[in-house]
Amino acid sequence: MPMILTGAAKLTVNCRLAEVAASLERASAEAPMIDHVTVPVSQLDRSKRFYQDAFRPLGFDVAFGEDGVFWAFAVGKGLFEICRHRGAGAPTSFHVAFRVKSHDEVRAFHRAALAAGGTDNGPPGPRPHYTPAYYACFVHDPDGHNIEAVFDEWTD
Repeated sequence: MPMILTGAAKLTVNCRLAEVAASLERASAEAPMIDHVTVPVSQLDRSKRFYQDAFRPLGFDVAFGEDGVFWAFAVGKGLFEICRHRGAGAPTSFHVAFRVKSHDEVRAFHRAALAAGGTDNGPPGPRPHYTPAYYACFVHDPDGHNIEAVFDEWTD
């Protein structure tokens, strides 16, 4: 049979629940869902230059790495890493979307990525078939990976 709380006990439980909810909200706001992603590339130096230039308008830059092995870019509270592909044939293609702060950042990323040698795979613009406020662009990096910059206003 459930316990019914009244008075000070009810207040204590409600306050504790509010503290737990606030703690969970802070944790989800502070910790990214993914810590890092590592992507193989065929020419590490070429890809490092591409991502440095493409990420510049977003404020992302190299955080650390090892010449000839890998480079890690700080992207918000996580890392996007590129490493030298060691397998036979071309690296397996992938798609990754970077959340940005505005439509202007989507457009700036698109311009910078094309200037850095990427190829257009979808110009900046609304994508209402994803969500009503979805605004994004798509660029293929030098290895053909589909890189997206997206701004979306989430509503609860």
